[in-house]
Amino acid sequence: ATDSGLVTPVLRSVEDMTITTVAQSTRDLAERARSGQLRQHELEGGSISVTNLGMHGTEEFAAIINPPQAAILAVGAARQEPVAVDGRLEVATVMRLTVSVDHRPVDGVVGARWLAALTDLLQHPARILA
Repeated sequence: ATDSGLVTPVLRSVEDMTITTVAQSTRDLAERARSGQLRQHELEGGSISVTNLGMHGTEEFAAIINPPQAAILAVGAARQEPVAVDGRLEVATVMRLTVSVDHRPVDGVVGARWLAALTDLLQHPARILA
């Protein structure tokens, strides 16, 4: 989000980037978006967006897909909540994710499997480095 509206810059070839490179590239795009310095080709060709209202305290929300993209991931705030673990009540940090998919290019089951894989990576972050 910028003062002049929403822009969705595109990171390309993320699968070939390290986490550090993704973070640096995202930071660069966000800074240039806020200052109005993005080029048109940096706004085209995306397939999925990530939107984070969690940083504003929103716990859970459903996001609307940015056409012509195929999906959007809504990220809510991470909060400490009571959870059941092996029959015991414990406190854990819980973050809610919601994926919305356009069923024309993406089967909903594929979207659900993708979200399950992402959730597994977030619960076991060392796997991201493997």
